[in-house]
Amino acid sequence: MQPEWFVPDTGRKEFWTEERCFITELLNTPASPDASLAVARVEPGVTTQLHKLSGISERYIVRKGEGVIEIDGVRQPLAVGDQAVIPADAAQCITNTGSDDLEFYCLCTPRFRPEGYVSLED
Repeated sequence: MQPEWFVPDTGRKEFWTEERCFITELLNTPASPDASLAVARVEPGVTTQLHKLSGISERYIVRKGEGVIEIDGVRQPLAVGDQAVIPADAAQCITNTGSDDLEFYCLCTPRFRPEGYVSLED
């Protein structure tokens, strides 16, 4: 029997989202209710859906590419190594302004759950 703190690899693969980006969930399980971790990939020229996460704050850490993030109407360029701390319930989107894919880690607290995602587009 495995200990309750052990989370086996589930072989999760990258998947497309209505947010207009690809997601690979690295950690998102009830065993870790306080946080989840994913990698997001945004193709060149794409802007993700304007949205908010109800009751969930996010941290982005850019690992590849460049872009511009918008949080509550404030825009900020991001490059490799840059980070953004996104408060819960903040309107947000990110645009890939480079010629290569933009990839960043998404650390959510508490963990991401689909019912917390709220599209702010018509």
